[in-house]
Amino acid sequence: MDRISLIGAPTDVGASVVGCRMGPAALRLAGLRASLEKFGAQVRDCGDVGGPDSPMAPPVDGYRHLPEVTAWNHAVFDAVSAELADGRLPIMLGGDHCLAIGSISAAARHCRDTGRTLRVLWFDAHADYNTSSITPSGNMHGMPVAVLTGTGPDALVGLSGAVPAVDPEHVKEIGLRDVDLGEKHLLHEHRVEVFDMRYLDEIGVRHAMEMALEGVDEDTHLHVSLDLDFLDDSIAPGVGTPVRGGPTYREAHLCMEMIADTGRLGSLDIVELNPALDVRSQTSTLAVDLVESLFGKSTLLRVHRR
Repeated sequence: MDRISLIGAPTDVGASVVGCRMGPAALRLAGLRASLEKFGAQVRDCGDVGGPDSPMAPPVDGYRHLPEVTAWNHAVFDAVSAELADGRLPIMLGGDHCLAIGSISAAARHCRDTGRTLRVLWFDAHADYNTSSITPSGNMHGMPVAVLTGTGPDALVGLSGAVPAVDPEHVKEIGLRDVDLGEKHLLHEHRVEVFDMRYLDEIGVRHAMEMALEGVDEDTHLHVSLDLDFLDDSIAPGVGTPVRGGPTYREAHLCMEMIADTGRLGSLDIVELNPALDVRSQTSTLAVDLVESLFGKSTLLRVHRR
């Protein structure tokens, strides 16, 4: 965690609302690099990967902008793979959440090559488990978990070199509160573990995170995919698809702090920041605060007791 690479992916080609293409610049402006360097990290900003413009076209065969989404994810895959191969921790700055297909496929390939187990923690208000046959919109930021677990277009499901890129049992979805009917059936059928907001309310964030992190050990590579609409929209207005009733400021920090306690973070996505909808940079600033907690910021010296 002391050698970190920032990789921007400035596109909203998979999203329903234009604007998160400005997310990487907003995260940099909010001081992400300086915040990481405060912890003694050596940070390399790799700049932005490139890809095609969004054609703003209707869906074709259930997919909106599939060629463009594929091109962007191949670029992200290559960039993240290069940093992982160099022994660095890549942070992908989105951009919309379809880009996680590329970053997590790279992590999956890296884990196969190094004999590690990949665990994906998917923080989101939405399940992102749509397919071409059940999607209400065709927007591909609503499909990445389905693609990564083996259901989707051939150009993307095989990006990691194996299908599925991630076994469904190794994906933990946290904070869900807006799930389409078709997704509910698929999540159940594929046995994806979901900690939705009702579950967090009933058992508490701490216990839910303990369950999501159960079994993580020294051979685990944790990939955190943080969609900022995971947060309650009262504290994170700068997202394209806000949903009321999300985690509070402190609950979100607790999630990040518990991940930091494992010491197993291997890669990170920060996605769906839409500066055009933000209020006085509130969401980008909060995103940087959460990253600080993810990399070990705490009020007091943490002493772990058995």
